[in-house]
Amino acid sequence: MKYFCFLIILLTSSCYQIERNCQDYKTGTFQSTINIDGTNYNSEFTRTETLQIERFNTKTDSAFVRWINDCEMIFKTINPKNRAEQKDVHLKILTTTKDTYIFEYGYVGSPIKQKGEAKRIN
Repeated sequence: MKYFCFLIILLTSSCYQIERNCQDYKTGTFQSTINIDGTNYNSEFTRTETLQIERFNTKTDSAFVRWINDCEMIFKTINPKNRAEQKDVHLKILTTTKDTYIFEYGYVGSPIKQKGEAKRIN
């Protein structure tokens, strides 16, 4: 009976292991998709260790990137045009695969978070 319980614990705990190879996504060019109120929004961005340039429709935004740890970063808009763009954004990579990662993001200090997916294109 003791071995049976150990086997059950081992099998159920291994099912919830989440892979996060965040180092693979610190730099590169990506496409991201987020869903807000049932509408998908797509953008393309290029990230270096310290800078991210994002293109959405006809608009281009640039932000400084500060890594908190291997899977979390803070974005600070370089030339904010309004009060909302002055707020820093916190992004956390939740899971990774070979070519994609799932992330959540929100304004620093805000409990409201959105989720999205990014795919490496280069």
